[in-house]
Amino acid sequence: MKAAVIGLGVEGKKAVNSLLKHGWEVYATDLNINVDLAGLNLPLLSMDVIDENQTISFVGEKIIVDLGFTNSYAIDECDAIAISPSMFGGAFATRLLEDGELLSDVVTKHKDIFTIGITGTNGKTTTVHMIKEILENAGKKVLVGGNGGGGFSGYYDLILEANEFDCDILLVEVCDMTLDFAKYCFDFDMIGLTNIGNDHMDVHKTIANYKNSLVRFFEGKTIFTAFNQDFNADFKEAASKSIPYFEYQDEIHLVGKFNLLNAGLATAITRELKVPKDVVRSTLSNFKAVEGRLDVYKINNADVYVGKTDNSDALASVLAEKDFYALFIGTPRHNEIHRLDILDVAAKYNPEVIVLFPGLDDTLDLAIYRLNSLGYMGNIITVSTLDEIIELVAEYSHEEAIFIGGNGQDRIIEIQERIKLISEKLRN
Repeated sequence: MKAAVIGLGVEGKKAVNSLLKHGWEVYATDLNINVDLAGLNLPLLSMDVIDENQTISFVGEKIIVDLGFTNSYAIDECDAIAISPSMFGGAFATRLLEDGELLSDVVTKHKDIFTIGITGTNGKTTTVHMIKEILENAGKKVLVGGNGGGGFSGYYDLILEANEFDCDILLVEVCDMTLDFAKYCFDFDMIGLTNIGNDHMDVHKTIANYKNSLVRFFEGKTIFTAFNQDFNADFKEAASKSIPYFEYQDEIHLVGKFNLLNAGLATAITRELKVPKDVVRSTLSNFKAVEGRLDVYKINNADVYVGKTDNSDALASVLAEKDFYALFIGTPRHNEIHRLDILDVAAKYNPEVIVLFPGLDDTLDLAIYRLNSLGYMGNIITVSTLDEIIELVAEYSHEEAIFIGGNGQDRIIEIQERIKLISEKLRN
């Protein structure tokens, strides 16, 4: 079998890796000659440079990668096509749907499996893992995946895995930017919404547009939304069945009221699936924070909170939990300047120190300008290395609390691992 992968963003690269892993031949293409190929598990390839660096082709035993152009003949020879979710709804994607060539139309076993989708702005990954552990402890075989940005291997990988893996339930994390795409690719039986927050507004433009995308996504489905969620009336009208959920009432190891809501959503879904209460309670009482998500470590006198909080609503929910002496904030990509609004929240909170570090990109200058324009009067420090961050954590470790977050999941996981190691050494 041979597949074409159109677009080599996060999902495209994950699709290439997964297709190769599952034995497919791959033709991959991106019109951007400068596309970042990091994370692409490519074999040793030969390279052809054409037209004075305007196009590049990489050729391997089971893969061809064209940058700067697309070979339509190579696409026509493929059995299936994987497009970037951002292309869904465009003219090219529409033609593929008419011809039934999208990978989810060619490999279809996943559509016969009971499927749960979890979407929303914040808390998706944590909620997915909560549900997974509860269902597995109840004896179910669960296959988990979806949104590449959430740390999974992408939607296409989940489709390919489901074609080979014998499971009872498919559990999909759905990014709020890919709702229409996910609705087409998967046959959801239940959908849970964690929350609606201020993120990806470069795509949604307005909260109203985001709400309308969710209404389309919920149409005819059994949905779970927080009891006080905005637009619940619209969602209930679109759904076939609407079930509210509330904050979890028992203790969990995770910090923050937002995680009590995540646990409440996981409880509501698994109870609807007839999982016994004692299994739910036991699982959640032992649940540990997912790698890269908010957790707390003790360094000397300080509680050090570390976790990805890449939008203003996520940061605001954490800062409401504690009085932090210093905030360490990872910066966004150059093309995601809207995410600098996390600094608006940080400045409003007015800590003694804000430490800026490159999260997804080195946009430190933009972040400094933003803080100064907001009139923040505290101390602004910039660092670039992990060692510099650890030195400052040690310096501030006699204060009550420190927060490290912002953009850059991989960078924050790296920081989290070092902080955890130091905390464990001090404890022992």
